Amino acid sequence: MTAPLPPLAGKLAALRSSAIRDLLKLTARAEVISLAGGLPDAELMPRERLAVAADNALRRAGVLQYTESPGWAPLRAVLAERESARLGRTVEVAEVFVTHGSQQALSLLAEVLLDPGALVVVEDPAYVGALQVFRAAGARIVAVPLDAEGMRVDVLKELLARGERPAFVHTVSNFHNPGGVTQSAARRRELAELAAAYGFWVIEDDPYGELWFDRPAPAPVATYAPNVIRLSSASKIISPTLRVGWMVAPDPVCRAVELLKQGADLCGSAFTQQIATELLADETWLNGHVDTVRNAYGERAKALVHALRTTFGDRLRCTDATGGMFVWADFTDGTDTDLLLPRALAAGVAYVPGSAFAVDGGYENSMRLCFTTSDAATLATAVDRLAGAAG
Repeated sequence: MTAPLPPLAGKLAALRSSAIRDLLKLTARAEVISLAGGLPDAELMPRERLAVAADNALRRAGVLQYTESPGWAPLRAVLAERESARLGRTVEVAEVFVTHGSQQALSLLAEVLLDPGALVVVEDPAYVGALQVFRAAGARIVAVPLDAEGMRVDVLKELLARGERPAFVHTVSNFHNPGGVTQSAARRRELAELAAAYGFWVIEDDPYGELWFDRPAPAPVATYAPNVIRLSSASKIISPTLRVGWMVAPDPVCRAVELLKQGADLCGSAFTQQIATELLADETWLNGHVDTVRNAYGERAKALVHALRTTFGDRLRCTDATGGMFVWADFTDGTDTDLLLPRALAAGVAYVPGSAFAVDGGYENSMRLCFTTSDAATLATAVDRLAGAAG
């Protein structure tokens, strides 16, 4: 008789799989046009330039060896220079920490900044990857709604006035995932002022900031206060497979994260970090490459929004995609997007229902649509299929 396996940790009971990752399994069929996954377009990734950088990296001593836990020193120097330009102040190398994608930074920060039961404030609808991390950390999560100008800082102010004291506030300030909106400059400044006044951290999660279409996003929240931790990544502008993300934070936070990273994976990949260093330092090439990505995504975003508004009319409202990778849409006639999804998949189109991003329920009539991996004609076909499924 086989003995039962020992139990797993009790905290796993509060976790659930990402609906988006689960949905990707269903959209692998070639006949399905997927607007579900938040994937950059592989056809726009710079394969030839990556190959050159990889060959150059392999010629260096130590490239196949372990590297420093905070990241390869030349990469941190390049990132410090880039972030200095973004923030309008000198960012020291000691303030830069390289992680295995920005998702690892979120996970390590949750361990550094949260005790079980600590309050975390997130935007609603919320980035699913952040919710998974904060739930695993045993945080108490309170959601603040979004509108066209990003996080409703007035609602946050009301929470603070009632005596709530978050350990940190998490915001995707630029081209929000999934909401598709960008936080206004006034709200960024007000959020930073509240953080300074009430003594909480802000985690500014910014993987999409360079993917603007018509004009750059406002200055980062981190411009206005020292207790803002800024996250970014090379995944959306170069390639996810590099797994190069970074954090800009005060030195004590970086040192605490270093202790935990050593226990998690010792260090990142010297190989991919050296590749990323060469590409990020080559400003002339990088600027041209990112312009190409912006132009392609901008055309696709406008095509998707046009098709949605032309096809559905007043039956559906959607955001104006001014950057990033996503459009958020709301049916105004009560259409339940969870119930619609099986019919949409049968018709050959996929999206992510809004309920996947809800903190405490809701968004049954909403959906997130990703426009990055299809051309304008394919996006128009996807919307026609969606309309057919919706009836």
